[in-house]
Amino acid sequence: MNTFHVPFERKVLSRRDILRSLGATAAFSVFPSLRAATAGKDSLPMQFYKSLTEEQRTKIVLPRDHPQRGYVSNWWYICPEQRLHTFYTQDQQDLVRQIFESLHHPDHREKMNWQVQKDLMGKISNTPSVGFFGTPADEDFEFIYTGHHVTRRCHAHTDRGLGFGGRPIFYGNFAKAFNESKDHEGNPFWYQGLVFNEFVQSLDGKQQEKILVGREPRSEKPSLVIEKRKTDLPGLSGADLSKDQQAKLLETMRRMLVCFRADDVASTMKIIEDKKLVERLFVSCYGGKYDIGADRVWDTWQIEGPEFVWYFRGQPHIHGYFHLPV
Repeated sequence: MNTFHVPFERKVLSRRDILRSLGATAAFSVFPSLRAATAGKDSLPMQFYKSLTEEQRTKIVLPRDHPQRGYVSNWWYICPEQRLHTFYTQDQQDLVRQIFESLHHPDHREKMNWQVQKDLMGKISNTPSVGFFGTPADEDFEFIYTGHHVTRRCHAHTDRGLGFGGRPIFYGNFAKAFNESKDHEGNPFWYQGLVFNEFVQSLDGKQQEKILVGREPRSEKPSLVIEKRKTDLPGLSGADLSKDQQAKLLETMRRMLVCFRADDVASTMKIIEDKKLVERLFVSCYGGKYDIGADRVWDTWQIEGPEFVWYFRGQPHIHGYFHLPV
């Protein structure tokens, strides 16, 4: 076991020690199960919050209306100077690992942990950073986990998923090479691309022509990538789909979200269905350089509407942005 026991004492550790500490498969072998909160017990984020020293809280507990609460990018750190391997005790690091695991479906946890480990790219300087927005007195008290190819959020008061906190999340990876092949070998998120393409193949010829647009996909600038548009929405309108096709689109979205915890998926889909958002969504995919291998298995696509943005970019490797306010 490594020796991250004193919050602010900088231990001299080998790179192997630290990467092993951050690597999920090895680290979680000592935990037979997650310490999920039950009735009368604090949630995992609350356990972590209560474990913080006053000095730690001053560094990572941010105002509930902090401008970066709505920020998302493919590579960023909510508290850049406070990283998991230097700023927290071993017990605190263990709690963060449990929180991160709890945000994903059990069948996908190993892959999600692998993604974080892989995208350290062997550099300790790429270690993730976490924080809170607000305090326990706030109803929307939020925990956030950030790093290379990862932004996850959750309500801190509960271990139930309520839809990613209603703010943007990010997921991504390059598994074997920065420029991935058309099959995205080893990428834990390419299953979403395959599910999306099943939906496209179920459309008729004219609909498939409509869904393929001759323009650039969204910019990945943080201020633009999740910008909601009321007009100029490209692609195939959900309102032009048959009821069966609308149901197919909803089921496609549900299947693509399956890597996340079931409660978050259920909450997200309930909002989409209750608000009848499917009729106001537009679905688009992108050819040219965005179709790796020119095989018409679409690597880049968007599902968006006036209240919703989901952008999946597979070229040169996978970046996924998701934002549905609640």
